[in-house]
Amino acid sequence: MHELGITEAVVATVTERVPDGRVTAVRLEIGALTGVVADSVRFCFDLVTEGTSLEGAALEIEEPAGRCRCRACGAEFVPDWPIVICPCGSADAEILAGNDLRILSVRVA
Repeated sequence: MHELGITEAVVATVTERVPDGRVTAVRLEIGALTGVVADSVRFCFDLVTEGTSLEGAALEIEEPAGRCRCRACGAEFVPDWPIVICPCGSADAEILAGNDLRILSVRVA
């Protein structure tokens, strides 16, 4: 489960950037095309934050949908994960949205 490692990295990054504050909330963006299961991150968050300055912090996750543009026909479409194929049948597509995994904000008490 790579979500555990991702959650550990998020907690380590926040702890490093906010070493002396008590964190009350963390807001993440996990795009639909990242392959990361948001519910697994939620589950891991409470375990990973135990004993840290993030213990008890709220975790808010935004999950933007994937969006692609076909290089063959120019159409924009929402792909069926995990296969990015345009309705025209082409697999030559550019990902426009939904491929980001990032920390959007951190609230400190």
